[in-house]
Amino acid sequence: MDKIDFKKKLSMLYSAPAGNFATVDVPVMQFVKIDGMGDPNRDPAYKHAIEWLYSVSYAIKFAAKTRLQKDYVVPPLEGLWWADNPDDFAGRRKHLWRWTMMIMVPDFIDRSIYEAALTKSRDKLDEPPQSLRLEPLDEGQCLQTLHIGSYDDEGPTLARLHNEIMPTQGVTFAGPHHETT
Repeated sequence: MDKIDFKKKLSMLYSAPAGNFATVDVPVMQFVKIDGMGDPNRDPAYKHAIEWLYSVSYAIKFAAKTRLQKDYVVPPLEGLWWADNPDDFAGRRKHLWRWTMMIMVPDFIDRSIYEAALTKSRDKLDEPPQSLRLEPLDEGQCLQTLHIGSYDDEGPTLARLHNEIMPTQGVTFAGPHHETT
């Protein structure tokens, strides 16, 4: 059985240029998602969300391998980040942030596999966060770059994106800031 590596299969989404912004067309993809708000470094709900995402994602992976004879590398953690005022996000005022953390799952995963993974994770972790769900994400055309360094040092990159790159290209926000770890 071959193991699918989505970072290779969808390499255009995982190979952003450092220091420059590239336009990429993002296909509709399916994710296990959880919503939250606040500083991810201090809010215990963030840690709880990540535990649930990985537990469900790995249970889905192993169920796919057993039930469907399909194996894959669990894709990296991704996050949608925003604040009511974009300057609060670029300014790193994390207590004002909102987030959706997520892990992509292949299109061949259906609701029954997700529900079984949820049950298996519930046995280990108790009750899931209320916002935990399986749903598609349709972002379409996006600008991407590779930030090298601490998350706390990405403010100037975001300010450049918001205040220079987007206005120059005549585009505006079409959704939250999307990060892949």
